[in-house]
Amino acid sequence: MMRPITDLPALTAAATHLPRWGRGLEAEVLLELGTEAWLLSVRAGVVSAVRPGPFVMRAYDVALRCDPAAWARFMAPEPEPGWHDLMGLRRKGAFVVEGQLALFFAHLQWFKECLALLREAAPSAPRATPARAMGWEPIQGGYLRLEIGGRPHRVYVEQAGPRGEDAQPLLLLHTAGSDGRQWRDLLNDSDLTSRFRCITFDMPWHGKSSPPEGWQDEEYRLTTAGYTGMIMAVSRALGLEKPIVIGCSIGGRIVLDLAAEHGRELRGVVGLQSGAFLSPYYDIGYLHHPRIHGGEVCASVVSGLVSPKSPSGGRWETLWHYMQGGPGVFKGDLHFYKTDGDLRPKLGRIDTRDCPVVLLTGDYDYSCTAEDTQATAAAIPGSRAQVMHGLGHFPMSEDFATLKHYLVPALDEILAHG
Repeated sequence: MMRPITDLPALTAAATHLPRWGRGLEAEVLLELGTEAWLLSVRAGVVSAVRPGPFVMRAYDVALRCDPAAWARFMAPEPEPGWHDLMGLRRKGAFVVEGQLALFFAHLQWFKECLALLREAAPSAPRATPARAMGWEPIQGGYLRLEIGGRPHRVYVEQAGPRGEDAQPLLLLHTAGSDGRQWRDLLNDSDLTSRFRCITFDMPWHGKSSPPEGWQDEEYRLTTAGYTGMIMAVSRALGLEKPIVIGCSIGGRIVLDLAAEHGRELRGVVGLQSGAFLSPYYDIGYLHHPRIHGGEVCASVVSGLVSPKSPSGGRWETLWHYMQGGPGVFKGDLHFYKTDGDLRPKLGRIDTRDCPVVLLTGDYDYSCTAEDTQATAAAIPGSRAQVMHGLGHFPMSEDFATLKHYLVPALDEILAHG
């Protein structure tokens, strides 16, 4: 059950967190659930009035249309994975947005938070944020100068763990639109840093790595060949001997290409949220739009990909990293993820005798679903896929403590392969 939609004026007036996301929002919003309709008048991010339909030629700025059965699943106190977020409903084809789409995306987090107020019972509390010791962290950072694709770059690298010749390297790849800070908890984990040389880097255009000289005259677009070439260039510049590569999202996709093209140079790969292909379910043009705050829309688009069970601190730090991305960078990464990077034709070339492949996917991820990962693993003989319960699209940054239970056995499996 859900609260009546006519309760939205009182609910939004009492929701002290909504003004942050709804500042400046003045709109008439049509909400249709099957044959029922309501017109919401929004003023300064608060629903000031709700008028039930039916309507005859009613004017509106944005129309939200949802299948009633899907809406009921979205409104459950503990929605099932994939049904817990508006963009998840969009991915399933059950939610349609029409009208001024720029207005909708500019206030996407407001729409998500506002409609979630209608859930009659609040979901159970997320897992607690783990306590972190005060003082200096054992992570060391610095800049590496190297050529990537024939152009000089200055790439920011962070490391933790032993540096000797016998140390097994773990090369950690961040997600689209973010940076190496996503791996902060792994780099601080003494269990892993006592066994591995753990390394992450900010891709050019991301985090503390600037774009190459001349960037102002080009549009950033990540390609499969450029992405794989970049990773191998960094690995070679660091002198890494047969690293285990762990990537998430676009990183989880590109490890498949690394295994196909450079498998004999690697000890193995772990793909987090790894699928060989994704059909687009929204227009990525709104991620870099003159009327939309780029950082906020990027964070809002991915906010539902974080598991609602993950600690609040991990959730919002993950989203903060997205809010800080450079203009058009997330969109440029998704050129690989949604357009250029269909790796299905390459999966049969991966030889897991040379390069073991383990794929781990959180069940709350509706971008790369568990079914996507299982289908990918089925096309790679000798690979293994596992669903991580209670995790979303960013397991290493939203809830590393839970990820660790799945990751350590995967690393042990690769090491045992010899």
